[in-house]
Amino acid sequence: MKILILCTGNSCRSQMAHGFMQYFNKNLTVASAGTEASGKLNAKAVKAMAEIGIDISGHTSDSVSKYLNDEWDYVITVCGGANEACPTFLGKVKTRLHMGFDDPSHATGTEEFIWSEFIRVRDEIKATFYKFYKEEVEPQL
Repeated sequence: MKILILCTGNSCRSQMAHGFMQYFNKNLTVASAGTEASGKLNAKAVKAMAEIGIDISGHTSDSVSKYLNDEWDYVITVCGGANEACPTFLGKVKTRLHMGFDDPSHATGTEEFIWSEFIRVRDEIKATFYKFYKEEVEPQL
């Protein structure tokens, strides 16, 4: 099973979702990418995942163009707010899904509040992707 997770910068939400899917099942082929890939991971996203025992520090922030010639069982967009355009994937895909999440890297305020947003979004991504894994992916394996 091949799953591609997309968002704009590929530094935070898509990376967390990527980490969770690989954590749920090491045999899945999971990648993440962005339409405007930042080239680096968000340090707070890496820290938030490490806090629960998932290491995404070795992931790379890749452009979606890297994956256009591949075939995917699922392509999932994770961009959130109305002011944010979700990427469009033009490659070969069996199923396209959208699971929107706020971008914690846009949070403003105290360091405590910003960190709480990373934790909140991380936990939302975990719950949503675990439900997807149990209901959609696992039955096909």
